[in-house]
Amino acid sequence: MPRYVALFRGINVGKAKRIAMADLGKLLEKLGYEDVKTLLNSGNAVFTGGAASTNKLAAGIRSAVAKKLGVDAAVIVKSARDLEGILAGNELGDVGPDHARLLVAMTDDAKALAALAPFAQREWGDEKVHLGKHAAYVWCANGILESPALAVLLKALGPVCTTRNWATINKIHALMAADRR
Repeated sequence: MPRYVALFRGINVGKAKRIAMADLGKLLEKLGYEDVKTLLNSGNAVFTGGAASTNKLAAGIRSAVAKKLGVDAAVIVKSARDLEGILAGNELGDVGPDHARLLVAMTDDAKALAALAPFAQREWGDEKVHLGKHAAYVWCANGILESPALAVLLKALGPVCTTRNWATINKIHALMAADRR
């Protein structure tokens, strides 16, 4: 059966939208998913499930979390294959050693992602932007909070995206890969 990762937008950031990862894991198991593992406290859950569209999986998970845990938060689901594409599509990997400053913006809306092409071609000074097939990548040279490129990109994508830093993407990949052994 295929492996997936559910990536929640904006949970456990500040006091709003709090979800205990243990509760999220139990809920995913009640939904019939297997080999559920959560990573960090920012809403990353890896699981095995039947073959289905990632949009359908995301909608079901979002609905269940809202009903059972009382938090309505956008969810983007990526398959193991999608995650491989995200890893392979990073052309900014050599811009700096601090993987926390390399942000990956993911969406389930291919048109919204494609609309970022003008941003990726723009000159950003010390920052770099790359638009891949599966995600947009932003090197935040002076930090995430000080990144004009990231601010513009997130505004353009709106609520249909979530971000993870490169270190977290690699941790998710390692977790998914370890489960296949």
